[in-house]
Amino acid sequence: MIPLPPLNALRAFEAIARHLSFAKAAEELHVTPAALSHQIRALERQLGVTLFHRRTRAIDLTEAGRLIYPGLHAGFESLRDAIARLDRARDDRFLVISATPGLTAKWLVPRLWRFLSAHPEIDARVASSMSYANFLNDGVDVAIRLSKGIHPGFHVELLFRDSVVPLCSPRLVEAGLRRIEDLARFPLIHYDVPLSAPKAPLWEEWLRLARADGIDATRGLRVNAADHALDAAVAGAGVALTHKLIASDDVHTGRLVQPFGPELPIDLAYHFVCPKGHETRPKMRAFRDWLFAEMAETRARWDALGDRGAA
Repeated sequence: MIPLPPLNALRAFEAIARHLSFAKAAEELHVTPAALSHQIRALERQLGVTLFHRRTRAIDLTEAGRLIYPGLHAGFESLRDAIARLDRARDDRFLVISATPGLTAKWLVPRLWRFLSAHPEIDARVASSMSYANFLNDGVDVAIRLSKGIHPGFHVELLFRDSVVPLCSPRLVEAGLRRIEDLARFPLIHYDVPLSAPKAPLWEEWLRLARADGIDATRGLRVNAADHALDAAVAGAGVALTHKLIASDDVHTGRLVQPFGPELPIDLAYHFVCPKGHETRPKMRAFRDWLFAEMAETRARWDALGDRGAA
């Protein structure tokens, strides 16, 4: 068996031959051109051939260099591909999900364990923010976005068409909250969001739709997160106006009830968003299928509730 020259020397030759430049190869390999020149001269002495024609401002492969370059190039490409496969396998273990704090706390995290149980090969990370994630800078794989679904350059699928309803603790119904007019005697719960986030539901809009006059829509408790508003409502602090999706578990378990209608339609919906082409990756397909199934179950619960959603 013919002994192989040092791997570093062969790697240096392959890079120089590929770029036909000592300077560019040195930049790629993070060494100096002088160090590469020393390695090539040692390689040429060991092989007993000249590998490059050195000219004033250029280099060319000699016949011997052209003879060995294809095999070495293919060999190093195979090594790079093997390492890339390892990196892709490692990358596919982690799934970073972006969602709003309210959706994360009240809907996603309480059921995410089911996804992880079904896919123990995946570790999930949740990045919670009111702002849209930057997929490149934030290292996010997939986002659940409340939006109009217009995200150029991304793969987008509709998940859940939402609407807004008033919700409160059953204790408030027992205390006399049975008609819209009764809202004048109970605190309203508002939540404010940053200007960069989708607009929060407003009591003014709901009261206008309900044709309710004489109720001050500005009074009551103000918080800065949707899940805080729901927690306050569960505690009996007042009536929250909130999106159905994030309130679904509290309604399903009876912690919250809808004392009356109507529902306030909104022009936003929840969407599955990821970079184009990434939707075919195994971890993304697995999460996408699980997410759609969970959303369908949540929608079915609200449909089954029907008129029984009103207390």
